[in-house]
Amino acid sequence: MDADKTTCGRHPESPYVELAVEIFAMLADATRVRIVLALRNEELSVNHLADIVDKSPAAVSQHLAKLRLARVVATRQEGTRVFYRLANEHASRLVSDAIFQAEHALTNTPAHHREHTADGLG
Repeated sequence: MDADKTTCGRHPESPYVELAVEIFAMLADATRVRIVLALRNEELSVNHLADIVDKSPAAVSQHLAKLRLARVVATRQEGTRVFYRLANEHASRLVSDAIFQAEHALTNTPAHHREHTADGLG
């Protein structure tokens, strides 16, 4: 049983708790959440992200630098252009779940539940 606790980070005594809090703090910004949502299905340049989130490229670059430092996003360079993507699927899930929780706070039947019901999934 103790061996399971050392390999799984989802226990209260996990050494990952403090790092998880830092990730939550990094995502506690609407522009960064919007960036993560924009990067869910594709990699994008700074200018394209700036258009999507309606911020200046300079501001988006600063947010991306912080997300990169937190290892939430990764980059690929093509000539002089840099493209950003999510480093893994977990940031997307984390942000999606936060959006779903927000929907629950505002309505009895959140949109994500109606979508599943319409698909025959829920």
